[in-house]
Amino acid sequence: MRGAQFALSALAMAGTGSMLVACGEAQKPAFRSIDVTGANFGQGFALTDFNGQPRTLADYKGKVVAVFFGFTQCPDACPTAMLKLAEVSKALGADAGHLQVVMITLDPERDTPELLKNYVPAFDPSFTGLYGTPAQIAETAKSYKAYYNRVKGAGAQSYTIDHSTFTYLYDPQGRLRLMARHEIDTNDLTADVKALMRG
Repeated sequence: MRGAQFALSALAMAGTGSMLVACGEAQKPAFRSIDVTGANFGQGFALTDFNGQPRTLADYKGKVVAVFFGFTQCPDACPTAMLKLAEVSKALGADAGHLQVVMITLDPERDTPELLKNYVPAFDPSFTGLYGTPAQIAETAKSYKAYYNRVKGAGAQSYTIDHSTFTYLYDPQGRLRLMARHEIDTNDLTADVKALMRG
């Protein structure tokens, strides 16, 4: 009898343990983007915004920050990514103020502050664009493991830029948490941003 009681108690404890594990797993967000929590890259930036203000990641602490590398003359990937982020901002409604979108130009020779100021906020007035010297941009892209390469065009002075298209997402504490693929849909990206806002 005592053995049977012990077995029942053990099963009950095992069941409780399973429930605790299940509850713990349920609390962990099911991200749609690539979870890179704890990554040793993308630790931040030190560049200048289109108003001439020096900017670092710390300036946006308390918000979910979405960083995208692009350029204003990009024909498709960049406007698509920025438009998607604008749709996310709209979908957040009253929480949109807790999201900061940052586009870092990969074309500092052509993307003047004035051009960035006209281009980036056209998607959403809260969005900002950052620039730096070619050396600063190269170093920043390298620190994010972001690929880009200038491709010569038809004319002597014309070129385009091939580049990676990930969006890097930080939580409100300034920690890099996710890399969103270019193909992610708006609903999934919105869900990830909301999950980061909740912590």
